[in-house]
Amino acid sequence: MSASALAQFGTKHVAKGIGRLSTEVMESGSGSYITMVGGRKMLDFTTGIGVANLGHCHPAVTKAAQSQVAKLVHGQVNIAFQKPYLELIQSLLPLMPHPSLNTFFFWNSGAEAVEAAVKLARHYTKKQNIIVMQGSYHGRTIGTMAMTRSKTIYSQGFGPLIPSIFSVPFPYCAQCSIARSTSFKNNFGNCCQDPLLQLELLLKRESAPSDTAAIFIEPVLGEGGYVPPPAHYLSRLREICDKNNILLVADEVQSGFGRTGKMFAVEHWDVRPDIIIMAKGIANGFPLSGIVSSKEIMDTQPPGSMGGTYAGNAVSCAAGIAVAKAFQDERILGNVNARGAELKSTLEAAKADPKTGVMIYDVRGLGLMLAMECVPGHGYASKIQAKCMERDML
Repeated sequence: MSASALAQFGTKHVAKGIGRLSTEVMESGSGSYITMVGGRKMLDFTTGIGVANLGHCHPAVTKAAQSQVAKLVHGQVNIAFQKPYLELIQSLLPLMPHPSLNTFFFWNSGAEAVEAAVKLARHYTKKQNIIVMQGSYHGRTIGTMAMTRSKTIYSQGFGPLIPSIFSVPFPYCAQCSIARSTSFKNNFGNCCQDPLLQLELLLKRESAPSDTAAIFIEPVLGEGGYVPPPAHYLSRLREICDKNNILLVADEVQSGFGRTGKMFAVEHWDVRPDIIIMAKGIANGFPLSGIVSSKEIMDTQPPGSMGGTYAGNAVSCAAGIAVAKAFQDERILGNVNARGAELKSTLEAAKADPKTGVMIYDVRGLGLMLAMECVPGHGYASKIQAKCMERDML
């Protein structure tokens, strides 16, 4: 089939509920580039939406997966241990931001891992309520829809959603009404910390600490705008959790595995989560996700309460081992910080330029998890996106 015929076939037979950036048909990937059917080569700034952090078809990851396919493809975790699963844990333990994070459960997708964290938090604390951040994205399953607060499209028309989910503002200083009312004297460097006040009020008004199992947070807000929190916010959040016997859960599905210049974003603020959720970059494109917590917390769940047919697939785990090794051998984090500094300085220069600055509202981010927010009301973002597509950049 030609590229246009394949696209027409896809439009006819692929579920309409899947949104997409383009009707191009991807055929191959190498490094930072995707080649479409028909030969068009495009620079992939999406990295598969934060997945191919080492580049498409990284040679070491590809080799590890190919080798594992010839040994064992499916080693079901509820039957016995399998070697790649255990070796992946060995590879990840030294990368954890705190030594208490030492016990793992692997699944397939980010949303599944989020639900695994909810199960763990509720079972360990014997409490039901979950608090999330406004603007957060945690998934599209029937459970995680209720936790996702970045767009209404994910839950609109699919109710009723699961109960006992509450939300509070994330410290998005560029959009803060208090910052605007003070002509931005309150800003990212001088945050009013109103979101923490709103959290404390919620714990008094809507979700009592005795009913609240966990607070889930993306350490850098993902789909909600690539928003890093101001200094001291996460440490204050940790204090509130400790004071009220609430678990702190870091959803690092998008911010983990080097996106921000640290292996995990929480390392920027030296904050210890009780649970970390991982996916996307963990296996550089192979379906794998996981949660990690302390043995004390994890071992409260009885055998049989966790599992899944494809949970911790052997080929995906082998790919994950190669990913962890590549991060160390190839000094990936150093490159992320160097390239991130280059890109951020370029965006900041564009904001400072009188010709382009009129379109740019804010530039922010850490490492290569960067955002340029356009002045609203003019369609600048969609126009820039269309121009990027014209110039072969996704």
